[in-house]
Parts: sequence; C-alpha cells; structure tokens
Amino acid sequence: MEDNQLFPVFIKLNTIHTVLIGAGPVGLEKLAAILSNSPEARVTIISIDVLPELRELAAAHPEVEIVQREFSPADLDDADLVVAATNNEALNQQIRTESDQRNLLVNFADKPDLCNFYLGSIVKKGNLKIAISTNGKSPTIAKRLKEVLNDSLPEELNDTLGNMEALRNTLNGDFAAKVKKLNEVTAILVNDHPSEKNAAAEQIAVLEKHVDKVKQNFKWLIWTSIVLSFLVVIAAFWHKEPEFQAYLTQLDPLFYWFLIGGFVFAMIDGAIGMSYGVTSTSFSLAMGVPPASASMGVHLSEILSNGIAGWMHYRFGNVNWKLFRMLLIPGIVGAVVGAYLLSSLEHYNHYTRPIISLYTLILGGVILSKAYKINRKVKGPKDKIKKIGMLGLFGGFIDAVGGGGWGSIVLSSLIAGGRNARFSLGTVKITRFFIALMSSLTFITMLNGAHWEAVAGLVIGSALASPIAARVSNKISAKTIMVSVGVLVILVSLRSIINFVLKEF
Repeated sequence: MEDNQLFPVFIKLNTIHTVLIGAGPVGLEKLAAILSNSPEARVTIISIDVLPELRELAAAHPEVEIVQREFSPADLDDADLVVAATNNEALNQQIRTESDQRNLLVNFADKPDLCNFYLGSIVKKGNLKIAISTNGKSPTIAKRLKEVLNDSLPEELNDTLGNMEALRNTLNGDFAAKVKKLNEVTAILVNDHPSEKNAAAEQIAVLEKHVDKVKQNFKWLIWTSIVLSFLVVIAAFWHKEPEFQAYLTQLDPLFYWFLIGGFVFAMIDGAIGMSYGVTSTSFSLAMGVPPASASMGVHLSEILSNGIAGWMHYRFGNVNWKLFRMLLIPGIVGAVVGAYLLSSLEHYNHYTRPIISLYTLILGGVILSKAYKINRKVKGPKDKIKKIGMLGLFGGFIDAVGGGGWGSIVLSSLIAGGRNARFSLGTVKITRFFIALMSSLTFITMLNGAHWEAVAGLVIGSALASPIAARVSNKISAKTIMVSVGVLVILVSLRSIINFVLKEF
C-alpha cells in the first residue's frame, strides 16, 4: 500500500521571498491562501495579465509587488520559494528547470508530478493551525476535511491555548514535572468518561482563574514597584540634598500646569491615536510660551513615547521598511530645516505665534472633520500615493514649525492614498521617533534659553500617562474625544489670534 511520504513543515513566509507566476483565477487563489496564513509575506507576482481582484488584494498588502510582464529566468535569482499558477505547459517546464538549477522549491497548480511541495488545506483557530494533505490525490477531500474541522473545533480553543501557555509559565519544577501537570489538565481532550470530563473542566476553570489572578497581581506588583522606587528616590533627594529641596519649593508654577497638561494630552493621544502635538502646542502658546520652545517641548516629550510605540510596531511586524526608507531622510531634513527656521525667528515670536495659532486652528478643523467621518464606509482602494519623499519632507517641516502634524499629514495621506492602515501606522510611528529626536537636537542647539519648566512638565506628564493611555482608549468614545479636542483647539487658537489682532490694531 502506498504511503504518504510528505514531510509537513510550517514556513515563516514573512522572512523569505516568494515568487508567484500567474495572476489569473488560480493565481488569485494561491495568493489568497498565502496571505490568509501569512499577511506579511513578501511576494512578487509575475504575469502579463492581472485579474482585478488579485490587484485589489495585493494593494492591501504592502509587501506584495506586481510585475506585469512575461516571466524571465532572472525573476528567480532572488527567490526563496516559487509558486506557479499558469496553464502553459512549456512555461511550467521552464519554471521547473530554472528552479532546479537554483535549488528552489516550487509548487504547480494541478501538476503534482512537477511539485516539490504542496499547499495543503489549512484549518486555523487563532494560534492553532492544522495542515491537511492527501498526497496530491484529492484536494477536494482535503477541503471537505477542512470544513468539518472548522465546524467542529470551537473558537474558544485559541483562548485555551493562551491560558495553557500562561499556566506553563507559572509551573515550577523540572521538565518532567511540568509535562505531568499539563497532561493532567489536558486529560479532558482524550477522556470519554462524562464525570471525569466535568472534573477536568472544573480543574481547568480553576486553573484559568488562578492564572488570571497571578497575571493581574504580577502587573500590579510591577507598577507598584516602579511608583515606590520613584517615591524613594524623591524622598532621598529631599532629605539628603538641600539644593534639590530648594529647587522644588521654588519651582515655577508653570511646571505644574504643564505637568497636568502633558498628562491630559497624552491620555487624549492614547485614546484616539493623534492630537498630542496640536493640543500641546495650542496650550503652550496660550500660556505664553514662544513657538520654538513649545515645539521643542512637544518633540522632547515624544521621543520616548514614539520610540516605545515604534519598537512595539516593529515587534509585531507592522513596519513597511521600504516605506520607512522613503520617509526617513526627507522627514529628518524637513524637521531639521523647520526647527532651524523657527529657532532663528525666536526673537520675533510675537509675530510667529499668531501664524502657528492659525496652523493649530486649521488642525483643529481637521480633527473635527475626522471625528464626523468615523464609522463612515470607505470607498474602494485608490491608487497609492507616489511622491513619498515630498510627503515626508513637507510633513517633517510642518511638524517642526507647528509643533505637531507629522501623524495628521503623513499618516492621513498614506491611508487616503490606498496604503494599508496597519503598516502605515507602524511605519509613521517608528519614523516619528527619528523626526522628534532630530527636531529636539536642533532646537536645543539653536535656542540659548527656553521655558524649561514647561518643557519638563510636558515630558514628565506625558511619560506618566503613557502606561494607562491605551487602557483609557477602550473606555471613551473616540468621536466624543475628537469633537471635544477639535473644539478646544479651535477656541484656544482663536483666542491667541484675537489677542494678537487686538494688541496690534
């Protein structure tokens, strides 16, 4: 009896380059299978004719590239994996020959004899994946089995996997002891006796509650330790350093206003993903801080928060590195030029303040318009924006001059231009770290003096808000916050403009 000689593997397609040849209905099916299991897969599609549905699917994934021309052997030079979806026998043979010469694994649609590997039917429940193979004998049977397993396996299975991982991390003892305990907990999966099933289920429920409690207690322990450490350091300085005590008692009240303001503005930014720059700048101008010092305070306080956010997006694979490279240098150049220009005009801040207030007034209107577009249906994807370098240059310049706007200008333009929202957000966040860093360095170099109480208040206040801002985002309506912020920014900006007009005329 013939045996299935296939060796099942799970490939990290986001770490290699896949070449897909053919962009018709079969090519669409192959691409959909690849992206449904690995949305960040780097795929190059080679075909003379491209199905509109395939083009639409590719547009939603920044790592997918379509090259509309005939296949050339050179297309396989930088490939790691090949998938052929053509009905041209001569072309298929050529692809197989060229792939063999390069030691590449290749899959052919409906040509099992030519394949080095098969694309099996996949059952997916969160972190659980089951691959089904019939050794190329009957893809139809594989699909039917997939449907049966999809219907039979509960959606909560992924939660169980997460809880089991958490339980495993709490277990003590050697490897054998941990395996024994996990086997006891998972006995319900293979036990047929109803009473024992119920007992095992109750045990799992108790263990899950225990795991949740341990995780919650551990989180509170971490934050309590951080707060207590901070208080201990402050107390030590207070008792041992008279100069530190005198400095705190004589601190300008402006610091405390900006401490509160930085905390509130960071909470708003965490809730709706934007508006920290415009709210902080509007507030700073209203408090009499010159535009350059206001912008410096905003950018200094954003270095840490955007660095952390960028790192997390990098860890989750939300960064389009090609887009990152296209934005980074122009964005830095624009930010440095903007910071240099604004710092050079610091002595004329009486005239630059109303100009910046006019800019924040416009951004307040933008925030309001976005608030009323929430939940509206977005039309089909547009052509991707092409002049990424010019967008980065303009966004960096305006961000430095106006104290904010990189996210509002660049991110909005990328998404409106048809780019994937998740990858655009991750890329904009990580580039924002470098924009904020270079802007801050330019301001510090150029400014002889600054309102350091205001700057320090913004930095510390926003840092204190960062750990809890994300939690607040799920508690309050984003539309309500955006409307409130938009109205507040408009009113504060109008106040600064009206005061300027009254003084001048």
